[in-house]
Parts: sequence; structure tokens; C-alpha cells
Amino acid sequence: MTRVPLLRAPYPGASWRQLLLEEELLTTEGIMKQTAKAHFAIKHWDEQPYSEGQDLPKLTRASVTKTLTGDIEGEGHAEYLMMYRGDGSAAFVGLERVRAKIGNKTGTFVLRRTGVFENGQAKETYTVVSGSGTGDLRGLEGEGKTAVGHGMEHPFELSYDL
Repeated sequence: MTRVPLLRAPYPGASWRQLLLEEELLTTEGIMKQTAKAHFAIKHWDEQPYSEGQDLPKLTRASVTKTLTGDIEGEGHAEYLMMYRGDGSAAFVGLERVRAKIGNKTGTFVLRRTGVFENGQAKETYTVVSGSGTGDLRGLEGEGKTAVGHGMEHPFELSYDL
């Protein structure tokens, strides 16, 4: 997790805004987001086809349980819908409810995930669904992306505002 340094008082003639820009805590667009770095491990993956046929892409649904460790500690439960092409590549979308602690804040939030699986690698982007945060995580906004190969444990990074 990115730590915010203690700020010194503005030097004579400097504004707080100028000081924040110098400390790289403010961009011209606004306050910089924090970054939480974690790993997720897949604990359960249950994938079942729900539509397939000759010369048709196969459609599947997967229920997935993950644990998160690092700057984000907790568990996620995702439901993915996937479409497999004849060449083995796939496209997927999903929603994941995460019950976690980020820093000293505890609650839940929902991630919207979209991605593709090509050449042995899953590439996805994810966004915190607006209004989905609960508890201390109410108001959470954030996003991230990953590119991971086969395996059960992967890096996870979330750039966020709270």
C-alpha cells in the first residue's frame, strides 16, 4: 500500500496545492490514488457449460473462490461467463464480491471484470462497481488490470480512492 508522507507546512510564498504537487500527492487532475498490492490464490473453480453445439462457440459459467493476501486481506467470490472459440481462446466477463480489509478498513465491494484468454495468458481489467462498497469501504472507487498465465496464485493490484 502506498504510504502518504507527513507534510511539512508550506514554505513562505507556497500554497498547500503547490506543496502537494511537489510531494507528488496531487496531479493536475486531483489527488493521486493509493495502490494496494496483493496476491490472490484460487481455492475453488467450478466451470460448467450452459450452451454448446457443433460450429458454435462454447459458453460456460464458472463459480470461483479466491483468497487475497498482502495489502488486501480477505476472500472473493466471482461468477464468470465465458465464451470459448474453436482455437481455445476465450472472452469473459464477471462480477466478484470481495470481503476484505484494506489497510485498517474492513468491508465488502464488487469488482466488474472483463478480459480475454489468448496464447496461454488471461488479460483482464477490473473496476470497483460504483456504490458497491460497504462498511469502512463505503465510497471505494478503483481499478486495475492483470495479465497472468496458468496457475493458482497471481499478483493483484488495485489503484483506489476511499
